[in-house]
Amino acid sequence: MRCVIARYPFDLTKSEVEESMKGIKAEEVTGISVTIGRRTYPVKQVGEVITKQDRRDFTASEVARALIRLGFTCHPAPTAAPPLDGLTPMQAASAQLGE
Repeated sequence: MRCVIARYPFDLTKSEVEESMKGIKAEEVTGISVTIGRRTYPVKQVGEVITKQDRRDFTASEVARALIRLGFTCHPAPTAAPPLDGLTPMQAASAQLGE
C-alpha cells in the first residue's frame, strides 16, 4: 500500500512492517502507540524504523494514519495520573481506587 510520510511515498505492507520490527526493543510509550505482534511501540519509533528517517521529519499522526490503513491498532497517548501530593497513605490509596 502506498503511504506518504514526511512528503515521501513508501510502498508498505503489513508483513514488511512486522518483519522490520522483529527484534526491536519497544521504547517507553509517552504518546500515540501501535500494537505490532505482542508489543506496543511508540509510533515515532516505528516510523523511524520503517522509513529510515529521523523522527523530527514526520509527525506521529502521519505514521499512525499509515499504520491504521495497513491494519494495525493504534492507541491514544496515555493520560497522566492526578498528583497525590499532600495526601495521607489512606487518601492516596482511595484516590487510586477511584474514591
